[in-house]
Amino acid sequence: MAAADLNTIRSVLEGRLATELASSPVIPVVFHNMAYEPTPDSSWVQCLVSFGASQYLGQGLTTNSQNRMVGLMTINVFSALGVGPGANYVIAKRIRDLYNRVIVSGVYFDAPIGPEVIASASPEGFLQTQVRVTFEFIEEL
Repeated sequence: MAAADLNTIRSVLEGRLATELASSPVIPVVFHNMAYEPTPDSSWVQCLVSFGASQYLGQGLTTNSQNRMVGLMTINVFSALGVGPGANYVIAKRIRDLYNRVIVSGVYFDAPIGPEVIASASPEGFLQTQVRVTFEFIEEL
């Protein structure tokens, strides 16, 4: 079997989020390397997927063996500034519920971290929280 296709895995992760946030109430989602100009006083989400370390699950051959690959989804939730965190936390809960200890298309999601308030939002003018979810999958070689 071939090495894991990282774009296929990324599309599983991002597609799940895009589908959820396309339902009512609709929340715009931005992914890596996408230009986006947020509307002031609006809510929106930025999703960043990173792949990390791998481990051998078996010694020896480069065929008929497995690697455990891990990664991190960093999901930034932005909402209107100056009205409290309530609306932001509602969005963050939707995201947490979406990934909390589930298995989707062979991708194993751990328990989410957050939402944690980010002191200096980037871009400015929004309340920003962050939800992080580690994930792993088994690469068949």
